[in-house]
Amino acid sequence: MSDYLLKSVVDDGQFRAYAVDATELVREAQQRHDTWSAASAALGRTLIATLMLSSSVLKGDDTLTVRINGGGPVGGIVVDGNANGTVKGYLQNPHVNLPLNKFHKIDVAKAVGVEGSLSVTKNLGLDKPYTGQVPLASGEIGDDFTYYLAQSEQIPSAVGVSVFVNDDNSIKVAGGFLVQVMPDAKDEAISHLEKRLKEVPMVSELLLDGQKPEDMLNLLFGEENVKILDKMPVSFKCDCSKAQFSKALASISKKQLEQIINEDHHAETVCHFCKNKYEFSEDELKAILATM
Repeated sequence: MSDYLLKSVVDDGQFRAYAVDATELVREAQQRHDTWSAASAALGRTLIATLMLSSSVLKGDDTLTVRINGGGPVGGIVVDGNANGTVKGYLQNPHVNLPLNKFHKIDVAKAVGVEGSLSVTKNLGLDKPYTGQVPLASGEIGDDFTYYLAQSEQIPSAVGVSVFVNDDNSIKVAGGFLVQVMPDAKDEAISHLEKRLKEVPMVSELLLDGQKPEDMLNLLFGEENVKILDKMPVSFKCDCSKAQFSKALASISKKQLEQIINEDHHAETVCHFCKNKYEFSEDELKAILATM
């Protein structure tokens, strides 16, 4: 198992904690979308945070969609997650490189922007999906998900997400943690956690040192206080298909489809989420037209 997510309870149920190594997942997203460093960090962090959020608030066949629009050069970011450990996502402008920030790190806040919002739409099998929306806290992604959890889910939390991008834009490591404070958590335990969060290195630094998700949790809480509940493989996975795009073509007007057949004699569709391409021959387009 390369990428995986751990679910745990800590200090006899005072905290719920999640930790993930998502290096391969973010690497696949980078390769599929050909993202440059700042875009890779922005999309990668959002994929990781969505993965952990989905694992913490969804169950069964529930899904959610995260949308971030901060007015920065990467444009809008959209990521879909579920309870089964897979995510897919894209951003509007993948080719964004920026100068490093004052901490000599990728300037994710400048790439994303701060004049905007983070929204989470949950599809829980009800009549209508539920959407919660908050203003962006910093554009750094981790802070923004922390703020969302506190405001919309009423769960005090800490979210740490990190992506290390090589000079050639490939992904070296990527991962994160999510800690949720439970209602019966004691003040001294919360104070201790706040202190540890300031002391522990960035997730990417831990992963570069060969640390695993187990080590992240042990560093934050002490091995004797962590009880692992589940270890789940995670991946970038898109559920698009030619059949879905066939339905999409059938939903345009008859006149538009006739025009494509007469002028182009074929059609190529591209999935936003994974960049997979689906070709439709003239005969296939005529077969779709016959059903309209």
